[in-house]
Amino acid sequence: MSPRIALVTTRDLPTIDTDDALLSARLPGSEVVAWEDETVAWGDFDAVILRSTWNYTERLEEFLAWAERVDSVTRLFNPLSVVKWNTNKRYLAGLQQAGIPVVPTTYIAAGEEVPEQALAGHIVVKPTVGAGSSGAALIRDDADSALAHVLSLHAQGHVAMIQPYLSHVDTHGETALIYVAGGFSHAARKAAILSRNLEWSTGLYADEKIVPATATAAERELGDRIVAMLPELAPGGEDVAYARVDLLPTDHGPVVLELELTEPSLFLGVDVDAPARVAAAFASLAGHEEHDAPTGGQ
Repeated sequence: MSPRIALVTTRDLPTIDTDDALLSARLPGSEVVAWEDETVAWGDFDAVILRSTWNYTERLEEFLAWAERVDSVTRLFNPLSVVKWNTNKRYLAGLQQAGIPVVPTTYIAAGEEVPEQALAGHIVVKPTVGAGSSGAALIRDDADSALAHVLSLHAQGHVAMIQPYLSHVDTHGETALIYVAGGFSHAARKAAILSRNLEWSTGLYADEKIVPATATAAERELGDRIVAMLPELAPGGEDVAYARVDLLPTDHGPVVLELELTEPSLFLGVDVDAPARVAAAFASLAGHEEHDAPTGGQ
């Protein structure tokens, strides 16, 4: 008998996400269900896998309370402890302390003074809790506008984070490395988002141009190193079912923009074998079976 798997989305998505559709078609016994649906008996599932819960950033406390309830009755992926760690981008500071190159980041909580140098040049200002470019702004040489955006985020209850805009992304794009059950699956490239006019067809995240990619040796080395370090980086990191490592290019090699362990798009459409590969890994996890890490094709 196939394990019962909940692929968790949100009621706020107008249509089923592409990844969710590709996975559910390959997972007999799976259901795509919304985390806000109070009629769902979560304990009836062998595994509950977070997928397209992209409105959680606006309802974080409620979402984490829901995740705790689910975790008490069945297996949640990624694990609750990982989700709690990963839903606030301050985790980037932990990566940096572990020797992983990340985009330099200044964190500013409400009431804290904003260093003048952090507002200089081309910068990105965004909230530490956010997804899909929500709340993010690219500001070019305008310290007053940058400060105004920081204060606006504070007024909304956010901690602000300021990062330099790494301009190589405009020509090279952002590389996403997708890992499943600890092994590399495939890579995708995302065109720069913030430097062009954003479109929001779903209302939850900015539309992205995604294409297949072959990761460079330096990108794979960094991504593989991060995934191997997950047990020491994040509580519960040894039980991660999926990870997406988002990298930006610099003159000195790739750096981490984000380590997505909560609800990342896995960009299954860019690799013909990826949907079956990921579905098999999820079925194995839900069935409590031992399994080998998948071997990707790129």
